[in-house]
Amino acid sequence: MTHDPHSYARPHEARVTHVALDAAIDFEARRLRGRAVLHLDVAPGAAEVVLDTRRLHVHGVEDAEGRPLAFALGEPDPVLGRALRVALTPGTARVVVEYETDPEGDGLFWLRPEQTAGGRAPFVFSQGQAILTRSWLPTQDSVGLRQTYEARITVPEGLTAVMSAEHLTPEGVAVDGGRRFDFRMPQAIPTYLIALAAGDVAFRPVGARTGVFAESAVVERAREEFAELEGMLAAAESLAGPYRWGRADVLVAPPAFPFGGMENPRLTFVSPTLLAGDRSLTTVVAHELAHAWPGNLVTPATWNDFWLNEGFTVYLELRINEALYGPERAAMLEVYGHQALAGEIERLGADSPDTRLYLDLVGRDPAVAVTPVPYVKGAAFLRALEHAVGRERFDRWLRSWFDRNAFATVTTAQLARDLRENLFVGDAEAERRVDLDRWLYAPGLPDGAPRPTSAVLARVEARARAFAGGETPAHALETQGWSPQEWRHFLNVLPRQLPPERLRELDGAAGLSATENAEVKFAWLRLAVHARYEPALPALERFLTSQGRGKFVKPLYAALVASEWGAREARRIYRSARPLYHAAVAADLDALVR
Repeated sequence: MTHDPHSYARPHEARVTHVALDAAIDFEARRLRGRAVLHLDVAPGAAEVVLDTRRLHVHGVEDAEGRPLAFALGEPDPVLGRALRVALTPGTARVVVEYETDPEGDGLFWLRPEQTAGGRAPFVFSQGQAILTRSWLPTQDSVGLRQTYEARITVPEGLTAVMSAEHLTPEGVAVDGGRRFDFRMPQAIPTYLIALAAGDVAFRPVGARTGVFAESAVVERAREEFAELEGMLAAAESLAGPYRWGRADVLVAPPAFPFGGMENPRLTFVSPTLLAGDRSLTTVVAHELAHAWPGNLVTPATWNDFWLNEGFTVYLELRINEALYGPERAAMLEVYGHQALAGEIERLGADSPDTRLYLDLVGRDPAVAVTPVPYVKGAAFLRALEHAVGRERFDRWLRSWFDRNAFATVTTAQLARDLRENLFVGDAEAERRVDLDRWLYAPGLPDGAPRPTSAVLARVEARARAFAGGETPAHALETQGWSPQEWRHFLNVLPRQLPPERLRELDGAAGLSATENAEVKFAWLRLAVHARYEPALPALERFLTSQGRGKFVKPLYAALVASEWGAREARRIYRSARPLYHAAVAADLDALVR
């Protein structure tokens, strides 16, 4: 087994293979209370099993027959949390941990009714990636240790629990204190993908294997928005092979959800900012769905190999978009990605070790790896492979890679060996052109890396220059039928200091302040803030007080506080908006908006 520097586990001595959780959710106390039965594979002579915890309150540990087992919690580490060491008696194959979570724990996010779309019931959801499952479930929280699980979750009457597993009791079972929901995940998964949510949740089917969960107030909108889920799934299968998880449902989280999406198997969590009304922002769903192969099926052995998760996924996302919406849509997305990558390499420095695909994250929170580098540079590497050997040959290798490594963990070195043995075999010239070691282990982008272009975005840039230079009035821009990607590019390349009268003309012609598309509105509002266009302030305030996605709110507040005028507005808006934000977002903004 590859050593995982982000886990205390010693799996060569005793390894958790299955978790059976029986727990109740207490919204008033903001705690999950229960017992976790851990099934172990124990090496001969092993004296203890070592688990990962973070701000967990452990009340006791016993064996399967109820006999107490000695245990001790180690000293807390700011990244890893605390090791839980449980002494094993001869023949012990299961340990039972009685525990409860801390209200301020990192992995469960508690929302008050006013932070939800319906405003009538509380909501809770988990976020395990990268190493936060240990804050609500005592187990070996290592990306390289796959486990099966089952769960019985009790919630107050009138609420529903969902998990990244098979739903055995979709309607729940009445019990004292509320309603119990039962789940089973028979395929072994890394612990960061064990996911839980509970609240006012309703379900609507979309296709034979797909459907949407959402708050009752938005579930019909969600069903319409994600009506293409089944087609996305079929497109992904044509590239990567059969979908092996049964169902591919989506949970639309409340507005305070701070992320775009999270690829939990069988139940992807997504932001309600994707509900644009025209299915134009569903590329996020394509990305999370693609994770059913890289990440969920074939998992990095450690977070140093994070790019094996996200780089493959971005590549598949581009191919899914190409299959469903045409090559120009994929080209636009690829151009956007490379712009973000170029900006990140410039920020870090071309020689920074953090611009490598294979990273060294020892002693660091693996969350720092979430940059455009593993995502976009990883996808660019796969595109370089495709160009070197041709799409047909590359596609055969890609599908076989997932088949060979299904339900297993892989390393960057293992990938390099596989490429040499199965893709480049008999073709030394193709291997020379790609230069694997340069791509995988060196910083920056190699010379000759693919440089995507988009004819559509080039035309958009020409129109932006004509508008900014006064040659073309807003009403003559011919923007009918523009995609969000075109609008976003147009707004991003406009000069940051356009005169107010030009912005007023543009807003009047295109209705940007009133658009329901979150990506377009974000680009428009950021431009308006930089230009100090005060008529956009009401739209800005509505946007900042109606959703809490970090991708949007953090850059907008940062743009505001960059000027004395904007800082006053930021403080005013933040006073009313802060209770609506998730704690992780509010913590960052507290330091920014003073």
